[in-house]
Amino acid sequence: MPQPGQPTAAEFFAGIGLVRLGLEPAGFDVAWSNDIEPAKQAMYEAHFNDQGAHEYVLGDVAALRGADLPAGLSLAWASFPCTDLSLAGWRRGLAGSHSSTFWQFTRILDELGQDRPPVVALENVVGLATSHGGDDLRAAIGELNRLGYSADVLTLDARRFVPQSRPRLFIVGAQNPPSDSPAPSPLRPPWLALDPALRTHRAALPAPPPLLVTGLSAAVERLSPDDERWWSAPRADAFIGSLSPLQLERLSQLKAGKKLVYRTAYRRTRNGKPVWEVRPDDISGCLRTARGGSSKQAVVQAGRGSVRVRWMTPREYARLMGAGKYSLEGLRNNQALFGFGDAVCVPVVRWLSENYLMPLARGEMSLEAAG
Repeated sequence: MPQPGQPTAAEFFAGIGLVRLGLEPAGFDVAWSNDIEPAKQAMYEAHFNDQGAHEYVLGDVAALRGADLPAGLSLAWASFPCTDLSLAGWRRGLAGSHSSTFWQFTRILDELGQDRPPVVALENVVGLATSHGGDDLRAAIGELNRLGYSADVLTLDARRFVPQSRPRLFIVGAQNPPSDSPAPSPLRPPWLALDPALRTHRAALPAPPPLLVTGLSAAVERLSPDDERWWSAPRADAFIGSLSPLQLERLSQLKAGKKLVYRTAYRRTRNGKPVWEVRPDDISGCLRTARGGSSKQAVVQAGRGSVRVRWMTPREYARLMGAGKYSLEGLRNNQALFGFGDAVCVPVVRWLSENYLMPLARGEMSLEAAG
């Protein structure tokens, strides 16, 4: 139950609720959520099992109005769809049919008027920073400026917390921004240059944890050799046969090792031909939605003279998103993979919430100098 004076949050494009799992430990009460996908809502409600204290609005964000939101929000979080912005998408930018939902989100903020939350947080792929030559990021910040928010732009990779390479861009909008920090930060790389004509700030933040170099093997489910999820011998041979000479040599060395090791692999198209590529390290590639063959990630077990291959399991997806205890009971396999692959890594949200969003919402960060 929310406590008196507890900051409340609204979660747009909520999916299966991984943002909520990161906000709540920092002290936010996530009172309201929205998404358009019924399968994600089903996962969300099965996991959280809310008893009337939370509202999940299923439907298109374009149909929502400011009056639909709870009064007195401290934070609005929006992980708007990255389909038109990611390197794997069509790069149509904010004018695309999916990422243009950003403008529906800001329309709702506009309708809230004086009841707009003092803090907003946006999350998307890092491609937003360069989409249309940077025009999309400028447009997004400019829209936040119009609504009375200064913007801070950060990059944060899930690999700092879990063994998954998942860099993401975060924009923190503040009505009462903190003073600028002159100190350099790995969260603001040199390529992340912002238009000086925009209203922006650079909050002082602690250094994030270093990038992990191992950890995938600890997240992998241990399946027995006769588990039906391992691919058949002909299918595994076809996998091995598609590898480039460099990839094959790498896998052969792992196979000859005295202990079992784990790697992830993606299917790619090279010179018009489908091939598999195996990561060289004990880190997962970026999890994606299970739509299309190239988006699904396989797990390779090698060592002691053998190689086995299978698709990554829902539990492994959950662990690599920092949600290892998420309820998976009764879920279809692709439902789970889609839900996690399209979500935000829990410990990333928690770190950002504890070190930035909550202090900002409580007015505990130093305020912008007058004038």
